[in-house]
Amino acid sequence: MNPKIRLSSPHMGGTEQHYIKEAFDTNWIAPPGPNVTGFENDLRKYLNEAVHVACLSSGTAAIHLALVQLGVGLNDEVICQSMTFSASANPIKYQGATPVFVDSEKETWNMCPVHLESAIKDRIKKGTKPKAIIVVHLYGMPAKIDEIQAISKDYNIPLVEDAAEALGSTYKGRKCGTFGDFSILSFNGNKIITTSGVVPWYVTQRIKRITPSFWLPKPVDHAPHYEHSQVGYNYRMSNISAGIGRGQMEVLDKHVNLRRKMNAFYKTLFKDIEGVTVLEESNTEVFSNHWLSCILINERAPFTERSAL
Repeated sequence: MNPKIRLSSPHMGGTEQHYIKEAFDTNWIAPPGPNVTGFENDLRKYLNEAVHVACLSSGTAAIHLALVQLGVGLNDEVICQSMTFSASANPIKYQGATPVFVDSEKETWNMCPVHLESAIKDRIKKGTKPKAIIVVHLYGMPAKIDEIQAISKDYNIPLVEDAAEALGSTYKGRKCGTFGDFSILSFNGNKIITTSGVVPWYVTQRIKRITPSFWLPKPVDHAPHYEHSQVGYNYRMSNISAGIGRGQMEVLDKHVNLRRKMNAFYKTLFKDIEGVTVLEESNTEVFSNHWLSCILINERAPFTERSAL
């Protein structure tokens, strides 16, 4: 029997144990902690952007808090990419809002700008202007972000950038995860690098205003006792997970290069097989981490088992 081929296994670099040991030696397990702060700083440095980073417990949590910050509530509508993992849409339902799904275009497999604008016009015509747009860089392939940003600006609808799969990908030299009014990254166990969980981040410090002492160094409300005037969420990541993340950041570029080499391998493997197309960048302004290499199969092409061999 052939061994199982895993979709995307995590790979440790070795230095993660240093940061974990430090957390244990100092008895600093739960948030906040030096590794959390260090990991956030590592991400800021890598992105080369003047952004604020907040490490949380899951990508779903990150999108949820973005929608909370944007005031999305009961009976609101949020535009969401139709071809994506359910975590892009679930937080919309958390808020009692309704997702409005927009289909993809062929070049990137991500949200189609033409369909996006049509959907916005349709909802406005029917009396319900969407409260936010959630765009996804699926499989690490950057979306047509210039066009989508322009539409977001023209209609004054905030953009939430789900870059969960796109750490290391760039668009016109700019890192994915820095284009949205709110943006998230993911370090789930199957991503480019991992913290044995998911660690998203935001590009704004406003997020810290809605999370009381569950994960802040001090309570938000100024009072001599624990007093919270807002609902908070226990979404902060642990100092242990952040330590793993710090070690993984040291091998990030290596892992991106390995994924890109794997994509090149598949393009070579399938280049002479009619009916099989490997997803690749449409132009030189797009750089994908190729988190996963995806193919399209034309069922009408004369593809046979023999031709594949």
